[in-house]
Amino acid sequence: MTNNNELSASISNDKIIKVLLVDDQAMVAEGIRRMLQGESDMEFHYCADPSAAIQTASELDATIILQDLIMPDIDGMTLVRFFRANNVTRDIPIIVLSSKEDPVIKSDAFSNGANDYLVKLPNKIELIARIRAHTKNYLMQLERDAAFMALREMQRQLEKTNAELQRLSSLDGLTGIANRRQFDTTLDAEWKRIEREHGTLSLILIDIDFFKPFNDTYGHQGGDDCLQRVARILDKTASRPADLVARYGGEEFAVVLPNTDPHGATLVAERVRAAVRALEIPHKGSTVDTHLTISAGIATLTPSNDSGVQMLIELADKALYEAKEQGRNRVIARTDLAN
Repeated sequence: MTNNNELSASISNDKIIKVLLVDDQAMVAEGIRRMLQGESDMEFHYCADPSAAIQTASELDATIILQDLIMPDIDGMTLVRFFRANNVTRDIPIIVLSSKEDPVIKSDAFSNGANDYLVKLPNKIELIARIRAHTKNYLMQLERDAAFMALREMQRQLEKTNAELQRLSSLDGLTGIANRRQFDTTLDAEWKRIEREHGTLSLILIDIDFFKPFNDTYGHQGGDDCLQRVARILDKTASRPADLVARYGGEEFAVVLPNTDPHGATLVAERVRAAVRALEIPHKGSTVDTHLTISAGIATLTPSNDSGVQMLIELADKALYEAKEQGRNRVIARTDLAN
């Protein structure tokens, strides 16, 4: 027989074994109480009314249930099934107490969810040993469940943190829009997707006109504020879910427009140009306007084996260069690299 002290030591010292006896006979209850009264880590609780057994077990957070099989008003087997059907009590170990040593009744008890079967009144040493053994397994299961839930929560928090880190790693720290790495990743993915769908892909490269003189005149803080305001304009203008606005580098921005033809891309670029001018940000260092302006180059291609994403970038860059050469504060669109 298992040593009681060893079993007791294996149970957490701060966890009291709460024994609930469900039995209509006060004499039996007194007998069980006396058996357990010398066990310092055990609390004995008695419920004479089987209809209140589930509520009682839930309220006192019982760790083991001793239950009679023959009671008025409710069949003992039925009560076992009720315990097992309740979310709070379904895992609490149940030791059935019966006046009969009958294999058929035993089998029926186990089939209905009992964990053990004793003929009452049982031997004190055996009763205490079984209470400790079943409680130990129950508490260990609770600890495993708690550890599993804690692990799941930790994994959920880790996934949430990783997602946030992933999001932050894709954003430009100053403007809050996508950074160059995210631009490269998205443009490559959109190129491949649209190639499969036989659609068109447009790219707008935008440069703030005379940004270095702007910085020299208004300082780096003024330059940072300017970049942030232009980024907000871009983010509002390219509003479709598939569109991407990114800081391309320095004072340059990029807008990826999937399934957009040159005309549609030009409309977007012109709206951005007009919105930036409407900000009326003073720019004493500009030779084209008294306020801040932008230049934009647009490229539109149908992805195929004869073209690549780099060609789209080169095309947009050439269009942007032409916009600057033609006086800035304007939009130029191209669909090929021919002179």
